[in-house]
Amino acid sequence: MGRSIGVLATRYLWAGIVDGDQLGDVKIYPDPAQPQLDLKTVPAGDIIQIIRGQIRELAKSGPVESVGAGFPGVIRCGVIQESPNLGQLKGLRVAEELRAALASDGIDVPVTAINDADALAAGIAATHQTLDTVVRVWYLGDGIGYGRHPHNDGVWEAGHMVVTLDPKERFCGCGGIGHLEGIMGHRAMRLRFLDMEPEELFAEARHGDARAADFCKLWHRALSAGAANSIHLDGPGRFYIAGPNAEFVDLNLLGGYLQDMVKMSPLQGSYFEIVHDSHDLAIIGAATASRAR
Repeated sequence: MGRSIGVLATRYLWAGIVDGDQLGDVKIYPDPAQPQLDLKTVPAGDIIQIIRGQIRELAKSGPVESVGAGFPGVIRCGVIQESPNLGQLKGLRVAEELRAALASDGIDVPVTAINDADALAAGIAATHQTLDTVVRVWYLGDGIGYGRHPHNDGVWEAGHMVVTLDPKERFCGCGGIGHLEGIMGHRAMRLRFLDMEPEELFAEARHGDARAADFCKLWHRALSAGAANSIHLDGPGRFYIAGPNAEFVDLNLLGGYLQDMVKMSPLQGSYFEIVHDSHDLAIIGAATASRAR
């Protein structure tokens, strides 16, 4: 395993040196000490140039063999085909444009672009020494990300899988009805409960508020349904849970609902595990994925 650079676009732009499976120096834009900047307002070309500058600084410490970049949305063949969270990136040939920008700085290396949740799954696999097994991860944030390692060709927008036929479930950011993200996404929860923030909602559920408790059960059932659908398609295994809203997860409740949904004996044996430091893991995973392409 060589020395590569991993890039991650979330609320910030992260870039870090990855030596083997160890994360070294990391650059963050904007600086967390500065006023927060909404990346949705930054033009796509400017994002490429910011990442270019981060990589240029990191490469001063020594040669790198590849660059991997994790972005939200549907990414195929280095092109961001759709990105609800960063809409200005739709259609961006991110791998091609970033590689050209880096080559003009004398950094002539392969560049790979993958979904940010897939990068997280690859990072978990790399740091847990399980690169030869299937790793699946749910990222719980403004939207719901689903990552898989090893990567299979396909769309894999599992946060938009349909988990309810209720026509009133219209809270998904993409506008679709009945989506997992429309129940579990942070944005969706804020739209559903205009009088409470998600943190307050789960706190009220713990204190016995009936409305909040009912939604907490629905939230967990939705995630169990998403995992059950994956199990019925891809087999049993370990599911990792990451992201800022992973703190809301009750693993016992989640596991109980999953048992109700998966009954065939060959599909038994899945379980959930919460992971922290997801940004670091995704940077490592993006770099790891770039070496395999």
